[in-house]
Amino acid sequence: MIPAGKTVFVSGNFNVLHPGHLRLLRFAKESGDRLIVGVTSNRFAGHGAYVPEQLRLEGIQSSNWVDEAFLLDQPVTDAIERIRPDIVVKGKEYEFGFNPELAVLEQYGGRLLFGSGETTFSSVDLIRKEFELSDSRSIALPMDFMERHEIDRKRLEFLLFEFSKLKVCVVGDLIVDEYITCQALGMSQEDTTIVVTPIDTARFIGGAGIVAAHAVGLGASVEFVSVSGNDSAREFAQAALMETGVKAQLLLDESRPTTVKQRFRSQGKTLLRVSHLHQAAISVSQQKKMLEALEQSLEHADLLVFSDFNYGCLPQVLVDKIVKIAKARNIMQAADSQSSSQVGDIGRFKGMDLITPTEREARISTRNQEDGLVVLGELLRKQSVAGNILLKLGAEGLLIHSCLEGAQISPTDRISALNSTPKDVAGAGDSLLITSSMTLASGGNIWESALLGSLAAAVQVSRVGNTPIRTKELLSELAIEA
Repeated sequence: MIPAGKTVFVSGNFNVLHPGHLRLLRFAKESGDRLIVGVTSNRFAGHGAYVPEQLRLEGIQSSNWVDEAFLLDQPVTDAIERIRPDIVVKGKEYEFGFNPELAVLEQYGGRLLFGSGETTFSSVDLIRKEFELSDSRSIALPMDFMERHEIDRKRLEFLLFEFSKLKVCVVGDLIVDEYITCQALGMSQEDTTIVVTPIDTARFIGGAGIVAAHAVGLGASVEFVSVSGNDSAREFAQAALMETGVKAQLLLDESRPTTVKQRFRSQGKTLLRVSHLHQAAISVSQQKKMLEALEQSLEHADLLVFSDFNYGCLPQVLVDKIVKIAKARNIMQAADSQSSSQVGDIGRFKGMDLITPTEREARISTRNQEDGLVVLGELLRKQSVAGNILLKLGAEGLLIHSCLEGAQISPTDRISALNSTPKDVAGAGDSLLITSSMTLASGGNIWESALLGSLAAAVQVSRVGNTPIRTKELLSELAIEA
C-alpha cells in the first residue's frame, strides 16, 4: 500500500486524450496521492505535437485524475529534479528501453513505475459525466392539462421568480446518497452470484437535505433542521449543504449514524441498494433541542416542509408540537412521508396544505387496498385534513386531488409523467414536494403547483444522482430564457 503524501509525475505530448491516456492517468493517480502532469511544449515536442500546446494542456486539466498540469518547456529530467516526485510513471512499452529519468530518481530515492492501467477502468471519466449531464430531450409539457386549467407560460414564469421572496424551513431525515459505479466481471463459478468490481464513488445530499437544497436552487432562503451522527457522512453533509447555500442545523446524536444509502450501479442500472441507518426515534432531549431550533427558524418563515423518511427524526409528539407552532403563526405547511422500503403514515401529518404520497403510501395510511384512486384520495384527504393531495403514480404520472372552497365534490385531475425516458427516478418525489409547495406559497393554485412540481421531477430524473434543481432549468423547459 502506498504511504500517504506521495507525489506522482507523468509527462507526454497528449495530442488527443484517448482511453489509453485515461488508463495511464488513473494508474498513476492510484500509485500515490497527488498527480502532476507535464505536457510537453510545442518547442520540445517538435513534430510529435500536432495539436496546439494550450489545447493539449486543457485536455489534461479536464481529467478528474489530474491534480496539477503544466507546460513542460525543458528536458523531463530537469523537471523531475525540480519537482522531486516520489514516483514517475511511464507506459509499459518503456519498461525495457533506456529511461533517462531513472538516474535522476536514484539521486534522491524516487521510483520509476511502468504501467498502462487496466482496460476495465478506461471509461471512468465518462462514467462520472453521467452524474454531471442531464438529458431533457424526452420532457414534454402537458398542453391539454394547461389548456383545461388556463395555465400560460408567463404565469408560470412569474411564479418561479416569486420563489426568491420565500423563506422556507425544512425539517426531516438527513440522508447521504452514495452511488458506487461497478464494472461487471461476470457470474461466480461457485454459485449464481453476479460479480462486480467498484470503479468510482460519488456522494450526494439526499433525504430532507436535498429538499432544502432544491429550495435554495429555486431561489428561496432556506433553513434546514435535522439530526446526524458523529461521522464522516455528517462532515460531508455539512460541507455540501453549506456549498449549496442551505443554512443547516444538524443536531449531533452520538447514538446513531448519519443515514447513508448506497446504490451499486453498472451500465446505467442499479444492481443493489444498501442502507446504513438507525430507525429508533430520537430521544426526548433531542426532540427538545430540535423544537427549540425550529421555533427560531419559524419566526419569519413562509413555508414549513416536513420531509419524513421514517428513520426516527420526527416522532409523532414532536410533529404535533411543530404543527401547532406553524399554525399559530399562519405558516403554510407541506409534508411527505416516504414508505418505499419501510412502514410510514402520511396521515399522521394533520392539517397540511399539501401532502405528496405515493399510491402505496396512501393505501398504507388509509388501510384501503381496494377502492379506486379518486375514492382513495378523498379518504386520505378527510383522514389527514389536508388541503391538497398530489398522489404520485410513478410512470403513470400524478393524480391531483384538491379541496377548493365552495366545491361540493373535490376536483380531481391527472398529469402524465412528463419525462418518458428517466435515467434515475431517485429524488423525483423530493423535487416534486418542494417545487409544488413553493408554488402554493407563492400564490399559485393547485393546478399550477402540480404542473411545476411535475416539471421539476421530470428534470430531476433526467440525470443520475441528486443535484439541486435550478430555476433556469425549469424556465428552459418552459421555453423561457432566464
